[in-house]
Amino acid sequence: MASWLTFLVIVGGSAFLSWPLGRYLAWAMDSHGAGVRRLKLETLFSSLAGAAGRESQDWRRYAGSMLVFNAAMAAICALILWAQPWLPLNPDGKGALSWDLIFNTTASFVTNTNLQHYSGEVSMSTFSQVFALMWLQFVSAATGLACLAALARGIGGSRVFGNFFIDLQRATFLVLLPAAALVAFLFLLGGMPMTLGGSVEAQTLEGATQTIARGPVAVFVAIKQLGTNGGGFFGPNSTHPFENPTFFTNLVSMVAIILLPMAAVWMFGRMSRRLGHAAVIFGAMLVLLAGKAAWAMHWEAKPAAALASFAVAQDAGNLEGKELRLGSTTGPLWSVLTTATSNGSVAAMHDSLNPLTGLAPLAGMWLNETFGGVGVGMINMFVYVVIAVFLAGMMIGRTPEYGGKRVEAREMTAAAVTLLCHPLLILGGAALFAVTPWGVDTIHNPGARGLTEILYEFSSAAANNGSGYEGLGDNTVPWNIATGLVMLLARFIPIVLPLAIAGWLAERKPVAASAGTLRTDTPTFGLVLLATIVLVGALTFLPVAVLGPVAEHLVAVP
Repeated sequence: MASWLTFLVIVGGSAFLSWPLGRYLAWAMDSHGAGVRRLKLETLFSSLAGAAGRESQDWRRYAGSMLVFNAAMAAICALILWAQPWLPLNPDGKGALSWDLIFNTTASFVTNTNLQHYSGEVSMSTFSQVFALMWLQFVSAATGLACLAALARGIGGSRVFGNFFIDLQRATFLVLLPAAALVAFLFLLGGMPMTLGGSVEAQTLEGATQTIARGPVAVFVAIKQLGTNGGGFFGPNSTHPFENPTFFTNLVSMVAIILLPMAAVWMFGRMSRRLGHAAVIFGAMLVLLAGKAAWAMHWEAKPAAALASFAVAQDAGNLEGKELRLGSTTGPLWSVLTTATSNGSVAAMHDSLNPLTGLAPLAGMWLNETFGGVGVGMINMFVYVVIAVFLAGMMIGRTPEYGGKRVEAREMTAAAVTLLCHPLLILGGAALFAVTPWGVDTIHNPGARGLTEILYEFSSAAANNGSGYEGLGDNTVPWNIATGLVMLLARFIPIVLPLAIAGWLAERKPVAASAGTLRTDTPTFGLVLLATIVLVGALTFLPVAVLGPVAEHLVAVP
């Protein structure tokens, strides 16, 4: 009962807040009829963007601008990380990073993944944390929100997708910065550190000297959670007492993880003028999220296999790797929320989860559309919507339609490629590393758990999530290069191709609705969409799930 009460407070409260926030996002990302004050902001954004911000862009120019800007971001970040030893705000004298770690970290933060093969307090200076990594946490999240706004305009029937550079500023200055300032203030009230000073030394009760790392933690963690980034200021992430000092900061963090992805669905509905359709999508996402949460909390309430024979462990559940000061429920629930939203932060050690509990975060990354990352989660769901419309059309012998436009071969090819590249990157990479020294020599647990560790790492990279099982020695050249490439491909292919689908549909003449037209704003379509997601996910990933978590569970059962 306590587990479900926690779920209802966090997820129910976030769902309630997402409705007015979705209205605000629609206002922030679309200036149509927004009033004099908003027009002044648009003038400011246009002046900051210069000539590049004054043109109206179709989907091709929009996607091209997005790719060019992200390439520039990557170059700036890599340069800062390379020059770290010679830059200011390095009070602890952090040294140079290896070239492969620079590539991996740059790819990770540019793609909103924040997969970290390093510990921030060990490897990064304050300058690198703030002006490379935290900056990217803002603009990478803004990129996703901007691209969703462009997609919504296309689905709404406009051939003009807006201007990427203007949308980027809208998302950054009107959404992410104000939200991050509010959350950072709440974190400060909760006791989270905020300083530009270096580490300090303290005497322990035993008389030993301990070096305590610190920095601008509150502002870093605020955008880490809100932007579904997940990259921690410290290596232990949100299990660290400076990143998550109290139950209050834990509650704020969990709401921050899910809130903007939920609101983005309502923003899509308002901007595309299909609010009923958005409600059906929101409901389908909520059902999937509740199902994964129920699964995780059920299996994590059981003791670990090593303690299953002890009577005292039966009621306590699996407490290994949990932050008991935050409650035993928040660990598995956080693992579901953070992998459902591509956030990637952790408040419990995922490697300590019971085998079948680990299926819940894996499923979140395999499906990759249960609210998902800021903006891109709804874009991923759009691909499933197109597939569901196509399957429903084929079942009744009718050319599929979406939004009054016929869905033809070109759109279906793009949707299929987008959908298939995700499992290809995960399963292809995991298969390669499972049979070569690149992966075999880096696992710390043999057998099915070792396979799950490799599978989880590639799932996290392909879902732009960033969490890890961490029973893995992943800071090697093969791991850094492979996951870096996976993160880049998995980020931009599923953005560019859906933009293309929306662009092609916008160019097509609308067709009149008839008795055979499949409406996408009904519970029936919601069931079709859910069935499509579950069927595709099961056919794609169930075999490897049996080889990993399921096999480990069956072996561990006494």
